[in-house]
Amino acid sequence: MTKPEAGNGESGNSLDAEQVGYKQSLGRRQVQMIAIGGAIGTGLFLGSAKNLNSTGPALVVSYAIVGVVAYLLMRALGELVLHRATSGAFVSYMREFYGERGAYVTGWMYWLNWALTGITELSAVALYVQSKAESMPKWLTVLIALAVVLVINLLSAKAFGEFEFWASIIKVAAIVLFLVVGLVYVIGGIHLGAHKAGFSNLWENKGGFWPTNGDFHWYGPLLVMSSVIFAFAAIEMVGVAAGEMKDSRTEVPKAVNAVVFRIGVFYVGSILLLVSMLPTSSYAADPEKPQNSPFVTVFNEMGLGWVGNVILAVLIVAAMSSLNSGLYSTGRVLRSLGVSKQAPQFTLKMSDSGVPWAGIVMTSVVYVFGAILNAVDPDAFETALEASSICVAFTWATIFACQLRLRFLVKRGVIEKSPFQMPGSPYTSYFGLAFLVLVIVLLAISGWQSAPDFLDKTDFLVVVLGIPIIAALLAIGWLVVRKNVLANTDGHLEASWDANGPTARNKGGGSAAVSAEEADDTAAKA
Repeated sequence: MTKPEAGNGESGNSLDAEQVGYKQSLGRRQVQMIAIGGAIGTGLFLGSAKNLNSTGPALVVSYAIVGVVAYLLMRALGELVLHRATSGAFVSYMREFYGERGAYVTGWMYWLNWALTGITELSAVALYVQSKAESMPKWLTVLIALAVVLVINLLSAKAFGEFEFWASIIKVAAIVLFLVVGLVYVIGGIHLGAHKAGFSNLWENKGGFWPTNGDFHWYGPLLVMSSVIFAFAAIEMVGVAAGEMKDSRTEVPKAVNAVVFRIGVFYVGSILLLVSMLPTSSYAADPEKPQNSPFVTVFNEMGLGWVGNVILAVLIVAAMSSLNSGLYSTGRVLRSLGVSKQAPQFTLKMSDSGVPWAGIVMTSVVYVFGAILNAVDPDAFETALEASSICVAFTWATIFACQLRLRFLVKRGVIEKSPFQMPGSPYTSYFGLAFLVLVIVLLAISGWQSAPDFLDKTDFLVVVLGIPIIAALLAIGWLVVRKNVLANTDGHLEASWDANGPTARNKGGGSAAVSAEEADDTAAKA
């Protein structure tokens, strides 16, 4: 049975080259908080208001179902990470199991995901700040927010981890405070304004637990799953950070196994308490107004309006945390693409502290232009948000697909078994893939129903027009880089393994990337 190299850059293995130059500096507490922080963001603090208003108490079911898929995703990712930890993450796994074209598409889709998400988060920070400081220009807020996370990312992976650690502490503290107060009100049957809190609100809510009358539809909880997926986006960050962990083989399983607890408590628990404390019609439906956070609504009903300012501060922290993660991820993914000649070669440049600064700066420039576009066209915010949901679904799908291929090769005796196995494989991964396809279909359906005018059906247009446009751009890009990739791999674009063992590229007949020595030399020059 063949065991691939560990990916530490010490060998000439083609898959190791992208790992050269990184420092294993992320410790246990940082890894745990990166995993927790990835599961708590503006999607919960703010975006859940719109879904509560349109779906009713059954939103609890939506979060629970997506939570199950998210847990399976993390188990699939855990199996891949313990097979081989790498900062190239999904890009590197696609290269290993599906070849260079798969790595190219995965890498640029993941970069697009964070580029779009970063634009929306920057715009959100400007919106939050302006809600309290009306004289503060949005463009200035955007530049300040971006400068802060840019400096943090350029310092070191440890600096990134420290920021995420404290940001996660703040987010977790806010959720825990709400959970404690919420439980007291619900169990004690205390009134919030004219409404009495209690679990009975689950079925006494207008329309019942699963409303189907009036503007509600029986399939409503299914239609909102695309936005719920966006709320869970970034939990896969652990896969990218694994390449810079001090002990990924110990820490990743712990972080992954804790995901189901975090999802159950933080997400499902929060939504359950929200619908038990107030009728879902009490939650405002405009997610672009920070004062409409469902948590702010609850505390206002308690007569604690000042807590709204605290929640606003948490929203800013959550958005900054997302920006921080976006720069961290894209810098590493772009370098993985650059190593294989699928991205501009300047993305290979690294600092002495092991930071792929060129890719990080490249993404920052895109963030600035995107934020400017949003200032000119406010509709760009919503379009970018929905397009990023498609990218998230694609990234999750590649993780399931890579796990299926890894397990197939393990069963064939080609690769050594990962010590952290995906439960129920292959059926659980097939379920995950089928669910993600369903989410995209439901996104198009909800988009079609969202507005009477065709041009206002944003989600529908993003799916039926956005997906073909993205596919066309990726196809054109592949034609542009294919010649360089062929030269770099000595004509070997296939995966590193087939059903019988290593392929030609893995036997010395071609490299999937530049050599480790070349990558190391590039990092030294930077």
